[in-house]
Amino acid sequence: MTSRSSHHLAARRALTLLPCLLVAGTSLCAQAPKADGAATVEVTATRFPEDPAKVPASITVISARELADRGATDLRSALALAAGVFIAPGGDGGPASSVPEFWGLKEFDAFLLVVDGVPWGGAFNPALSTLSLEGVERIEVQRGAAPVMYGATSFVGVIQIIRSLPGDTPNTARLSLGTHGSGGAAVTFRLPSWAGVDSGLIVDHDRQGFEDARADFKRSHLLWRNRLQAADGVFRFDLEGTAVDQQPASPFPRVGRALTTLVPVDANHNPVDAFLNDRRFTFSTGYDRTLSPATLWSSTLSVSRARQDVFRGFLVDVSATDPNAHGFRERVDLTDVYFDTHLTWAVASGLKVVAGLDHLHGQGSGRGGDFDYAVNLDGSQAPGAAALPNQADIRVDDRRDFSGLYAFAQWQAAPRLVLEAGLRLTRADESRRTATLDFGSGTLDAGQDNRTTTRLSGSAGATWTAWQSGTDRISLFAGVRSTFKPAATDFGLDSAPQILKPETATSYELGVKAELLDRRLAFELSTFLMDFENLVVPQSVAGSPVLVNAGTERFQGAEASASYRFDHDLTVRLAYSYHDARFKDYAKDFGDGTLTQLAGKRLEMSPYHLGALGLAYAPAQGVTATAEMHYTGAVLLNQRNTAPSGGYATFAASLGWREKAWDLRLSGQNLTDRRKPVSESELGDAQYYLLPGRQVTLGLRFRF
Repeated sequence: MTSRSSHHLAARRALTLLPCLLVAGTSLCAQAPKADGAATVEVTATRFPEDPAKVPASITVISARELADRGATDLRSALALAAGVFIAPGGDGGPASSVPEFWGLKEFDAFLLVVDGVPWGGAFNPALSTLSLEGVERIEVQRGAAPVMYGATSFVGVIQIIRSLPGDTPNTARLSLGTHGSGGAAVTFRLPSWAGVDSGLIVDHDRQGFEDARADFKRSHLLWRNRLQAADGVFRFDLEGTAVDQQPASPFPRVGRALTTLVPVDANHNPVDAFLNDRRFTFSTGYDRTLSPATLWSSTLSVSRARQDVFRGFLVDVSATDPNAHGFRERVDLTDVYFDTHLTWAVASGLKVVAGLDHLHGQGSGRGGDFDYAVNLDGSQAPGAAALPNQADIRVDDRRDFSGLYAFAQWQAAPRLVLEAGLRLTRADESRRTATLDFGSGTLDAGQDNRTTTRLSGSAGATWTAWQSGTDRISLFAGVRSTFKPAATDFGLDSAPQILKPETATSYELGVKAELLDRRLAFELSTFLMDFENLVVPQSVAGSPVLVNAGTERFQGAEASASYRFDHDLTVRLAYSYHDARFKDYAKDFGDGTLTQLAGKRLEMSPYHLGALGLAYAPAQGVTATAEMHYTGAVLLNQRNTAPSGGYATFAASLGWREKAWDLRLSGQNLTDRRKPVSESELGDAQYYLLPGRQVTLGLRFRF
């Protein structure tokens, strides 16, 4: 082929990608997996539509059809069959939140949550409690460090929620009713075009109750999406608002080497009128256009404003001592601004390049105070807000700015060999001011700190198709990533002005991906090793929780997943993970004045084994059914590794009937009612959130 014809071919290929690339800068219109086994694409790892088999990383794509077939309505159920991932429901963020685990690391900010290409939670922590899965087109999960194209980075995984384009918004309505007073309703529909603008609207409201009658949450969500062809490109803007009202549950205390028997399951030690409320409003806009047949330009701006109101408490002494609990009330105001602009080139030689710059700004302030109180161990006789005046005035102000230049390239070096590399230069600047006025003594403790870090991070990888016949293929991949991120900030944890050292990690991954039997059988097997430095962990100092850096750690393991489509309607999925997460060098004072070296100890709440098996029968009409089993291996509840908790299995199932215009489904989660610890509190010392009890839901969905 001549050079000129090659350039024409490259231009035609670029133009075929253009409709997908001109959306939110992340190729959001790339099609989800088809029922007939057609190819899947991802955009999280590359920012352009790419076959996951060509990406040297572990990637799982969950389509809207799979979510509907399995009846998945929240993040935990959606990712229940993904290898290497465990979503612990609840946590310190409240019953509407969760604590994801990747690669054996269960930390609320170690992963990156992205919604339509924008970090959801901005410069601070993922805003999991405000996440709605209504109108989702697909979910992409990448294990390992985030690609260099994202300013808010992660070490162990990325979850990207990709929602339908305004013109493709499905017309649906949902009603649900469940145990413990749960229920909800939602409607998604495409609005009539106005002034050439395609618009879609999503409105949903849900309430979730639990066996603890004083714990629940209500979430109301509205999303208005718009897209306009203008000035040889695409202009887009979205308005989104979420209101979450939560009555928080209490974590379950450990005394010595085991969970105490003195506290009933579902005892709530919060003040009687405790709340954890969140209001989040986001405006996102962007413009995308082609500059030449093979050059695309995309820009995105997102501004979020959030307010969190908190009034809650934790048991600090498992006894009848007065006081035996400590609480706080606080208002946290957060502002996030995210901007990204980048160019994408599709070059005739099989080279694709993404280069750009981004900036992420976060501004947060916390105003509140703490108090002591007494509560019975069964949760009764808890006082109310009127009886609990603050004992101190605590003020925390934090500002973060991440600015970055990045470049990423993928090269089809040979018909069966794909190489890729990425490089990022990030400047992270943070300032923090705190002040604590103790009302009892009248003393004022104030301080401030600043930290600026400029650092390179990057990635490199290769994928080799070792065998191919028609649509069947087996590919080998290998990758290395080096990244860093500023330490976690939680405005409610402490008033210390010190900014902790940035967390850093270097990881290696090796694996094989295969699609066989005309893509009816797919499997992936991967191994990983990650060396981590300055991991942020909670520590109790003088009875109060603080965050500290924890030396060095090593994470290693293997993950496997497989799916087999028996026919158009019946699919089985299997996932297994082995994670070994250990301290390499961390000396900690446990309150006795001496340092204990934890080298070789396993990280708390990190199981060796995770497994899942799921079966889904979902024809276009008639009976539908699903059955899932999830296994979580034994964990150690403390860093000294002296408090074991055994492994367990949970079961979920559903039975329904589907017609062309509607479907009805009865579903159940945790059917055996296991109440095992799933995450550790970072606010209550030696306390653990338990798996919620059995939930049964009847749901009806209409398509019109």
